[in-house]
Amino acid sequence: MDGCCEVGKKQNRLEQLEKIRRKAEYVFALAGNPNVGKSTIFNRITGMGVLTANYPGMTVEFNLALTEFEGRKVGIVDLPGTYALGAISEDQLVARRGVLQGRPDLVIVILDANNLARNLYLLLQFMDLGYPVIAALNLVDQAEKAGTHTDQQLLSEILGIPVVATVGIRGDGLDELMHQSLEMALKRDEYTVLPFSYAMDLESRIRKLAQYSKKELAETPYGLSHRALAILLLEQDKELTSLVREMPAGEGLLELSREIGAEIENEHGDRASLVLARERHGIAGSIAAAVQERKTYNKPSLGERLWELTTSFKTGIPILILALATIFVAIFVGGSYLATQFDHFWSSLVADPLARGMTSLFGANAFSQSLNWAVDGLGAVLGIALPFLLVFYIILAFLEDTGYLNSTAFLTDRFMHRLGLHGRAVIPLISAVGCNVPAIMGTRVLSTKRERIIASTLIVLTPCSARIAVIMGGLALFAGWAPALLLFGIIFVVLTAAGLLLNKLLPGESTGLVMEMFPFRQPSPRIILKKTWQRLKDFLYIAAPLIVVGSFVLGFLYETGWIFKLTVVLKPITEWWLGIPAAAGLALIFGFLRKEMALAFLLVLAAHLVPGVMENSPLLDFMTKGQIFTFTLVCAIYLPCVAAFGVLWRELGWKEALSIGASTVLLALVLGGLSHLIQLATH
Repeated sequence: MDGCCEVGKKQNRLEQLEKIRRKAEYVFALAGNPNVGKSTIFNRITGMGVLTANYPGMTVEFNLALTEFEGRKVGIVDLPGTYALGAISEDQLVARRGVLQGRPDLVIVILDANNLARNLYLLLQFMDLGYPVIAALNLVDQAEKAGTHTDQQLLSEILGIPVVATVGIRGDGLDELMHQSLEMALKRDEYTVLPFSYAMDLESRIRKLAQYSKKELAETPYGLSHRALAILLLEQDKELTSLVREMPAGEGLLELSREIGAEIENEHGDRASLVLARERHGIAGSIAAAVQERKTYNKPSLGERLWELTTSFKTGIPILILALATIFVAIFVGGSYLATQFDHFWSSLVADPLARGMTSLFGANAFSQSLNWAVDGLGAVLGIALPFLLVFYIILAFLEDTGYLNSTAFLTDRFMHRLGLHGRAVIPLISAVGCNVPAIMGTRVLSTKRERIIASTLIVLTPCSARIAVIMGGLALFAGWAPALLLFGIIFVVLTAAGLLLNKLLPGESTGLVMEMFPFRQPSPRIILKKTWQRLKDFLYIAAPLIVVGSFVLGFLYETGWIFKLTVVLKPITEWWLGIPAAAGLALIFGFLRKEMALAFLLVLAAHLVPGVMENSPLLDFMTKGQIFTFTLVCAIYLPCVAAFGVLWRELGWKEALSIGASTVLLALVLGGLSHLIQLATH
């Protein structure tokens, strides 16, 4: 299967979808809940290399690709992972709009063979909407190992649609899935969706409302069938209700839907939306019971035993502490070793010959000396930031692929409620350790703005991979592992205190955690390396050039004497309050672009501002261990990087973004000043 993709990141997703539609003969949408391996199947079909993980909530945008199969160009839309198609949360809304506004020729619903009844609910919703649907029964290998056999042929007969068994991570069944999808798309005009009928009293009322709609409306929103529109109005869908209200004869249809909804509520004791949802769940459960046969094994699998151990409070907490300690040691030891090797290579083979070459080429002047600063900046990237990021990203990909982050989210749900968040917020917080930007975007899956504000604030305070690189490559490397552990402890206390405070200040309550449980999985080394490279290349392509250019600017300011004029303004804050060199304040300011830049610039400053520095410890000749601690503390807490701040602005609004940003700056300065005062008092 050829994987050639066209990916757009700057324009509106729906505009991109229209472009792909014009280029493709057919457009298929992939739908499914967050844990069915949907993005893995998307990657396999298209070769696109989108980051995936065995837990939900990473992002609520949809990914697009153009691929070729059997000589035909096919557009693929990877919808956000969601359990339903309502408009309750951002992930559901984006998924539904991707279908209603994107108008795919076919929807491929990915089902989890381990949780078939739960997954069929979404498929039944698509059938209610009247869309051509094909089902991919994924994770059949795991289900069989767990003793669950699914009669694929019977499931297809009951649903009235093709069902293809797949193992997404290995690519099994995907050629057949695409072949069946193309066959169905070719016969779309002949294909009629036959949705399941509800209980007789409900079905008669749905038909009554659909007949009125067909009689009074010239057209329906998004071209929906009149039956689909009737169901959505009975479910009191806000978006569709608003659209119908603006149409001629729309008020009459809404009035009838309210009357029929009241009749259903009087008979069943619940709102029509809940009654319909119960019916849909009942149908899904009956289908699953009819097609699945479960064998009971006395001995649970290794993955199931690991899940039980990591989610039980008694065993899970010690395992979590041990895992965190192991991660810390691995990053410290592995990153330090790689940093030493990279630094030796750079210093002996690249930096010195390059510096001499530029001096001979341009002469000994401000420009050539500034170029040497840029060279030192690139050396800081390769010798400090890159080694620690590389080790961290490998570990993060391993934790994602095994599913351990999922069990961590389950384990910490009770604690998250104390911070005013429900369990789904755990996932963006965990993903924030990788990068704050997608984590902030991932808060769209939260239902209320209160939860999004709390979660976004905590995400901003969570040390991302860039800040971890600063802590490990600066504080741990030059001051030792104990100060680094202390700093991580301080950050944890700050996070907890911020959550408790926001939970008291902001009105409202958190809801419960909805998460499917599945056993641990054996990670794929190929996928781990692929994920590591996907993340690492963003740093190399974006951060490294910024650091090199920024180092050149710093060098030019120094060589021309302007740096000393700028540091005069910073002295009251940096030297008097924080107790660090004024020039280090410049590194903190540049760190707003990318947090790794703060450390890189600090190392470059140390190499040039201190005469006769030792090659193996330039930072310790420029600052004391206590000053390095204060610098790193401020860097880890004040403002996220400019990209994260921009996303924060877009997601929450300028008032909330500025409030969160200003609060972190104030908090960082207060803690940095206290660190300085404590150091003065103890010496």
